[in-house]
Amino acid sequence: MKNVKWNGLLAAAVLAAVGLTSAQAAEPATPSATVAPANVAADAFIKDITTDVFATVRGDKAIQAGDLRKIIAVIEVKILPHVNFQRMTASAVGRNWRQATPEQQKRLQEEFKNLLVYTYAGAAAQIKDQTVEYKPMRSRPEDTEVVVRSIVRGQGDPIQIDYRLEKVGNGWKVYDVNVLGAWLVQTYQSSFAQEVSASGIDGLIAKLVERNKQLAAKKAG
Repeated sequence: MKNVKWNGLLAAAVLAAVGLTSAQAAEPATPSATVAPANVAADAFIKDITTDVFATVRGDKAIQAGDLRKIIAVIEVKILPHVNFQRMTASAVGRNWRQATPEQQKRLQEEFKNLLVYTYAGAAAQIKDQTVEYKPMRSRPEDTEVVVRSIVRGQGDPIQIDYRLEKVGNGWKVYDVNVLGAWLVQTYQSSFAQEVSASGIDGLIAKLVERNKQLAAKKAG
């Protein structure tokens, strides 16, 4: 399975977009934290979180220094509740998702989540003096799925980052992220399909487990 590599800044922007905020990292997650506050527009949801993230990371020397334990703790509490990992995983696995047993689906979701956490955990340290601009959102009040588009500016060329969100009650959850024209879910679809074709669902799970062990050992080192 190919290792998907993104520039650290791009990954940092992804983390920022889906809820990285360490102001209360030590607190347990609560049900109210699973979606955006009631009646908040999707673009306002993304903007508020990103603003908070950038301010927090810039003021946290431990995160800037790459404190993996702290970063992962923050991700677990503040990012994951805002992401629909079941939909994200099902989309990445594609048509093979329906062939998986409930237990296999659970394992796939957990290992895919771990893959993203380990892959991008160190990216927060890359947030420096970047700024984010948001494009006008084209949506109607009755829309249940929207796309929020933004541009990250810093050193080098501007980076386009878009977010797909779905309405959950009166709030929102992220289910895909697009960086420079590449949607995260689509990026994994080909390699996942190849692995399932070669080794079945259990083979894909085993590959994800193996990759996560490698990433965990590398980060620990």
